[in-house]
Amino acid sequence: MTIIADTTELAAACRRLARFDYVTVDTEFMRETTYWPKLCVIQMASPEEAVIVDAMAPDLDLDPFFRLMKNEKVMKVFHAARQDIEIVYHRGGLIPHPVFDTQVAAMVCGFGDSISYDQLVQRTSGARIDKSSRFTDWSRRPLSQRQVEYALADVTHLREVYIALSARLDEQQRTEWVREEMEVLTSPETYRLEPEEAWKRLKLRVRKPIELAIMQELAAWREREAQARDVPRGRVLKDDAIYEIAQQQPTSPAALSQLRTVPKGFERSRAAEEILAAVRKALALPKERMPRIPKLRTASNGNGAAVDLLKVLLKMISESHGVAAKVIATVDDLE
Repeated sequence: MTIIADTTELAAACRRLARFDYVTVDTEFMRETTYWPKLCVIQMASPEEAVIVDAMAPDLDLDPFFRLMKNEKVMKVFHAARQDIEIVYHRGGLIPHPVFDTQVAAMVCGFGDSISYDQLVQRTSGARIDKSSRFTDWSRRPLSQRQVEYALADVTHLREVYIALSARLDEQQRTEWVREEMEVLTSPETYRLEPEEAWKRLKLRVRKPIELAIMQELAAWREREAQARDVPRGRVLKDDAIYEIAQQQPTSPAALSQLRTVPKGFERSRAAEEILAAVRKALALPKERMPRIPKLRTASNGNGAAVDLLKVLLKMISESHGVAAKVIATVDDLE
């Protein structure tokens, strides 16, 4: 197996793949030390061939790959596509389309809520996949033979899974169900990381509007800082520090230095100045502009028993129709 590391070879491979109705796609990436996923390897397969692309090759332009991803005549088949699509969106500025996610299709076909790739392969084809290379260092070069074999298996077996699930969907007349789910998966809104919305990722450990206002400012600042520096959010500021700052509301370096979650000497840093500015900005908000604390939904007036009954009915209906319960309704829907 020759690993593609040249733009000309990639363009030729993408032209060959584009002759078919579908192509299976997977990516290997690293994210432990960065905010943005670091794309390391791309695997693709058509009914006739499979290719591996060294996405880290210094002279490689991924434009042919991105053109294939937006080719409307070719179905792009992924398993658990969200992170792969996020990478394409970040690196190429586009959403692959059309897309078929075999994990979603498996839910519609009754394989459970979130079946893993290796389990789905085994249940549809009987093949067993060695997943021991899943968490290896994909940024190290050269790739080992086991890594190459693992990467290829992720797209070659996916062809059989796609064919099996497509046939099952047609038989059950549920192809349109998958298309509806794909609309959310391929919406740019799904992948836009707006700093102003970052606070929604945090647990709501605040009780007062001013504390929520500070938490929102700090979360937005941290998100912008993490994106700009390309480091994980926690390396910029820990979640616990956000909660404590929101509750204690320090406005000076001396007050910031007294907090348990703030490292010694941090109060003298540029980041500390920006954090204190964010606190002051929130404190300066007029009362009418203070955010409201979201109300937690609590079961009352017998609703708890009703929700429990609906869960039982949902389980019975999903099993009788051979579809994952999540496709019909979520717990939020029931509540």
